[in-house]
Amino acid sequence: MSKALINRNNIPHFDRDHFLTPFDRMFDQLFETSFPEVVRSVGVKPFEGTAYPKVNVYEYDDKVGIVAEIPGLDKKDLTIEVQDGNLTISGEKHAILEDENARVLRRELKGSSFKRSFALGENLNGDDIKATFKNGVLNIDVPKVEPEQPKKTFVKIS
Repeated sequence: MSKALINRNNIPHFDRDHFLTPFDRMFDQLFETSFPEVVRSVGVKPFEGTAYPKVNVYEYDDKVGIVAEIPGLDKKDLTIEVQDGNLTISGEKHAILEDENARVLRRELKGSSFKRSFALGENLNGDDIKATFKNGVLNIDVPKVEPEQPKKTFVKIS
């Protein structure tokens, strides 16, 4: 189903996100299929989920960092949740109050919500995540866990 809108000059206008979201999914599948070792070693699938908010995912020696731009929201409007090995960022932007003394000529600002999830691998500690939010930028640090070393046992020969 095309999400074309007709503007005042009868020229179709296509919603950019309606086009890009399927493209993002196709790219994500191609990346994960072509480079599965990257997804395994980092421990987070950076491309899983919807396309908003856009993120950068960084790997450090001791953690994975996720940076998301989320303009127009306050810290109280955001939720970060970890459940069943998935980190989910969600938020809600409340509608802009209308000026009763004016006639609306164009309305682009509206209330909306979003939710984006990342699958955490077993190399990441979902119980000790730290997050900060300042000037519309959300920073999340997910610490890595040291992989358990296999136990070595000696058996006496009788």
